[in-house]
Amino acid sequence: MPDQSVICHLPVAPSETRRCSAKRLSYPTVALVAAMTLVLAGCQTTDPYTGEQKTSNTAKGAGIGAVGGAIAAAIISGKRKNVLLAAGLGALAGGAVGNYMDRQEAKLRTQLQNTGVSVTRVGDTIILNMPGNVTFATDSSNVSADFYAVLDSVALVINEFEKTYVDVIGHTDSTGSADYNQQLSVARASSVARYLESQKVLPERVLTTGMGQNSPIADNDTAEGRALNRRVEIQLTPLT
Repeated sequence: MPDQSVICHLPVAPSETRRCSAKRLSYPTVALVAAMTLVLAGCQTTDPYTGEQKTSNTAKGAGIGAVGGAIAAAIISGKRKNVLLAAGLGALAGGAVGNYMDRQEAKLRTQLQNTGVSVTRVGDTIILNMPGNVTFATDSSNVSADFYAVLDSVALVINEFEKTYVDVIGHTDSTGSADYNQQLSVARASSVARYLESQKVLPERVLTTGMGQNSPIADNDTAEGRALNRRVEIQLTPLT
């Protein structure tokens, strides 16, 4: 199985971060991201340019959906929950979860309209899809300067709604070698994560994953499909 690199930021010393074992964290993450891809057809999505909402059959409520619950379980296994609770961030419970994520979603939709970034809701998880062509230069892992303002807007909302985990996941198309694409996906996700942290997003909330070319959302045989597959996703999941 291709290497699935995962970087987390759990403090083990005042100035130290730990690289998590791929065996412990990456395999559940790969399976969960694949599962989320399958259910996107039933999600509520806003067109990133027109602001038009597409039809949704995703129920809103107090509970976390099956996919969201599985993601939450994987997150907890990464020990972020205990770290964040120790940092003074209280957990959400019951009906407060859905309301909290509703308000965060509404602010993100407002902030990101006409930016090229789509906002998708899956249960109580919010997914921000950042196309590679607007986030990075070709073959580069450095965030484009033109995209700083967009990430500033994302960080502003993430900091306001601090009771959420922040998973940053890099993806590529299938052009080039699998190893190169894996490294590029990790580097791009890390660049986005580091920028968010530079805007005061708590590092302990952030988990960075590279999926390489293993989780396409479109056909890699077409130029349009490859462009859609080159992306970074930010998944926001409630701390419960």
